[in-house]
Amino acid sequence: MSITASEYFRAKLECEIDVMEVAESAPGTWIVVDTRRQSSWDHGHIPGAVHIPTAQIPALAEQLVPAGSRVVVYSWGPGCNGSTFAALAFAELGYSVKEMIGGIEYWIRNGLPVETAAGPVQGKPDALVTAHGLS
Repeated sequence: MSITASEYFRAKLECEIDVMEVAESAPGTWIVVDTRRQSSWDHGHIPGAVHIPTAQIPALAEQLVPAGSRVVVYSWGPGCNGSTFAALAFAELGYSVKEMIGGIEYWIRNGLPVETAAGPVQGKPDALVTAHGLS
């Protein structure tokens, strides 16, 4: 079965969400899940995110993410497909899930806050990536 380009892109948009849409969503709209390994989580993650490494989603999702939740998964960035595997794992468990394109790399490059062991940090937005927060 082949699909048209418009069918493909419509389906793709139903499964992806960009960083700014996640950041600007009302609290409680999504459960944001960081799917990276422990050392990456410890280095810094989106405030309020739940940590479930991709390989552990089948075992931990139901304990950490209530059934019926709308889930957004992320990994490192565009050069990593870990969040694609994570989105598939959540979808196969029956969750409504979207993959955050750009991952934490583009979260940071948009100047959004990151939680670290030392507390929250926030850098300046990268003008090549976003006009968000630029004067």
